[in-house]
Amino acid sequence: MNTVIVLFNLKAGASRDDYERWARERDLPTVNALASVDGFEVLRCSGLLIGDGKPPYEYVEIIRVPDMAAFGADLGAPAVQEGAAQFQQFADNPVFILTQSV
Repeated sequence: MNTVIVLFNLKAGASRDDYERWARERDLPTVNALASVDGFEVLRCSGLLIGDGKPPYEYVEIIRVPDMAAFGADLGAPAVQEGAAQFQQFADNPVFILTQSV
């Protein structure tokens, strides 16, 4: 199983309420509907478990992908491309990390 982890902050001037509404209403349903995805979550970071201060990222996305080739094909779908363009309006330099279970 592959997992894609996306770490990001919102762009300056982007509304948290607007982003989270878009994520709930558009992004989560679109990505979770992909045949190549076993699950997709968007998490708001709320603090650090150890230490003071704030987390380096405001949001984490977790995408469970059993077949990366199928996922790659799904990423070309018009609805996914539209969602990716909308995501880029909110996210400031997102970091996409590909992981695998140990």
